[in-house]
Amino acid sequence: MHKEAPLWTPSAELIRSSPMTAFMREAARLSGRPIEDYPALHRWSVEDRAAFWTLIWDFCSVIGERGERALENGDRMPGASFFPDARLNFAENLLRKTGEEDAILFRGEDKVERRLSWDELRALVSRMQQLFKANGVKAGDRVAAMMPNMPETVAGMLAAASLGAIWSSCSPDFGVQGVLDRFGQIEPVIFIAPDGYWYGGKRFEVADKTAEVLKALPSVKRAFIVDYLGEARDAAARMERADALDDALAPYQSAELTYERLPFAHPLYILFSSGTTGVPKCIVHSAGGTLLQHLKEHRLHAGIREGDRVFYFTTCGWMMWNWLVSGLASGSTLLLYDGSPFYPDGNVLFDFAQAEQMTHFGTSAKFIDAVRKAGLEPAKSHDLSSVRTIASTGSPLAPENFEFVYRSIKQDVHLASISGGTDIVSCFVLGIPILPVWKGEIQGPGLGMAVDVWDDNGRPLRSGKGELVCTKAFPSMPIGFWNDPSGEKYRSAYFDRFDNVWCHGDFAEWTAHGGIVIHGRSDATLNPGGVRIGTAEIYNQVEQMPEILEAICIGQDWEDDVRVVLFVRLANGVELDEALEKKIRDRIRTGASPRHVPAKIIAVADIPRTKSGKITELAVRDVVHGREVKNKEALANPEALELYRDLPELKC
Repeated sequence: MHKEAPLWTPSAELIRSSPMTAFMREAARLSGRPIEDYPALHRWSVEDRAAFWTLIWDFCSVIGERGERALENGDRMPGASFFPDARLNFAENLLRKTGEEDAILFRGEDKVERRLSWDELRALVSRMQQLFKANGVKAGDRVAAMMPNMPETVAGMLAAASLGAIWSSCSPDFGVQGVLDRFGQIEPVIFIAPDGYWYGGKRFEVADKTAEVLKALPSVKRAFIVDYLGEARDAAARMERADALDDALAPYQSAELTYERLPFAHPLYILFSSGTTGVPKCIVHSAGGTLLQHLKEHRLHAGIREGDRVFYFTTCGWMMWNWLVSGLASGSTLLLYDGSPFYPDGNVLFDFAQAEQMTHFGTSAKFIDAVRKAGLEPAKSHDLSSVRTIASTGSPLAPENFEFVYRSIKQDVHLASISGGTDIVSCFVLGIPILPVWKGEIQGPGLGMAVDVWDDNGRPLRSGKGELVCTKAFPSMPIGFWNDPSGEKYRSAYFDRFDNVWCHGDFAEWTAHGGIVIHGRSDATLNPGGVRIGTAEIYNQVEQMPEILEAICIGQDWEDDVRVVLFVRLANGVELDEALEKKIRDRIRTGASPRHVPAKIIAVADIPRTKSGKITELAVRDVVHGREVKNKEALANPEALELYRDLPELKC
């Protein structure tokens, strides 16, 4: 009988030199008990969270006053308090390094390329800090940005954080209402926007949009327009209360940075839920919780070291941007890219990786799938010898794409499928560099995260599918939601399902290797005949077929039950005939189960997705059922929803 083998196993040398191994030795010394493998380390990290997070603080050399207490009310969720006596500043921890080495390397789609050394980054942050101070920015004020992923965005965040102001960002492709749905709730005092951006080889000006946004944001004292297209001064002249950033910075010379050290739980970021089912929730994250969680994930789970060159393909409207920029705290160089990952073709990010000797290549599961379907083989066309880790998130990475990475991108690489979200600005389950990678599996729960899978009655499931939960508090839990003084909205979002337990809304399953599989969002879970089915299980089958570019699956209420409806976007020249429908159904029946087989298969020209690239099953479900989609502004292509309205195929 053929025995399954892992796709990748870390070498003895890699395990020996891993920061995770060094941390394990420290944990054993501190706890006075043997900790010889990852499961033992994880058990200790959730059993003694006070000692674990204290060790993270010390191991990662956090700058600040830690205080004596590490955890108060640790059995309450929400209500636990980590490091209640600590004082720190997020920006101070990210700007600890000096010198002429690259801090940021930026590449724009239009071939713009810029490098900022650590000293140059500090100088830019210093000048922006002085500019913000001159405009009255103080701790607790909001600074909002509608920006591309470029150096000024990072510097603006660091300048705001240095003063204790709260940073919030989105990407410049958002429509006016999408921007106002977010920033209108938080009343920023400073607004930062570009004169435009590039995407797919096209030039987009945003001055008119920015002017319209500013008219509806009376809280903004001053707006600063960043030069990307070369028209910032002209753009600013067309708005009230606006200056070109370069002009506004002209009076200020680089000076010694000052940092406002504030409590551990002081707010740092306001992030927003995708908002496809209503006005986005404003999720407030703390400086201390974000810093500790990201240091843990970067140093231990990603193995990032000083001098590494870290990339994640992201916009400023996705929490992976916040995750990426924390790489500065480990002394790594940030590789920023703005534009389409497929312009002029699917090689552009691999070109970037080769040219800049990228060590960590972060992307989405959809990108990897698109590279596979484009027939690209970067392992043959590019020198990716510097890449140690490939990370994937945004949606579950299909098993065949695990194989594709090792076959066609790089054979000797740590493939880290990760999953968490905006809600925690980090991960629940992610890569573990000292363990093997198994096809289709996320390697395991993050340190300090008491992750489990529960059935509907709140009982742990050692096998089978259930709700992903976290049973103990952790530092990167939100402080709360903005404009939710009673905490009612916050509690109902995560704690209504199981008392005192975080219910994340993912449909998940433990594996025999101690890993985990995410089967999709539990609120998009299908229930034909009362049997719960994860949509990812269907996508894993049909998206392997060359005839299908991508798919989206919903449950349609039908005759007092739910029937599975599969929409497919077909490859060029392919028609959905009876033969292809049979092939799809056979593939799903044998690869998943008979219960997964859709009652209806319908070809569509486009699939709606959020600005961060996630397909929107709930929005499609609402359209099919004749319900209003409350926030189309959250979608990158809202016009695609009309393809699903009043379909005759769904009326019989």
